[in-house]
Amino acid sequence: MGKPLAFIIEDDPQLNHVFGITLKADFEIHSITDGDQAIKELAEANPALVVLDMNLPGASGREVLTYIRGQKRLGRTRVIMATADALQADLLEDEADLVLLKPVSPAQLRELALRMKINK
Repeated sequence: MGKPLAFIIEDDPQLNHVFGITLKADFEIHSITDGDQAIKELAEANPALVVLDMNLPGASGREVLTYIRGQKRLGRTRVIMATADALQADLLEDEADLVLLKPVSPAQLRELALRMKINK
């Protein structure tokens, strides 16, 4: 059986790359840098994990999260939100599976993603 699919939805190219490298040993990685593109691709895919930035061009991270939560077929998709805004982090705690404050260390992201994969 192949690796589960993870979407990295982050507009900062360096962070997107680091998150992808961090998770590629355990997940098939698909990188997206725009909220509108993320929603289009989520309409056709069923990722096990989404690492989602709050501030994206196009649709916001919150809009992408609302889309994911509104799709029954994505009900098992785990979402890790990443934001530099502590207030936003507090507001998202009930909607995302996990909210991380940036900067996020690669080791922390990998450990938490694997824990979520195991507890799925």
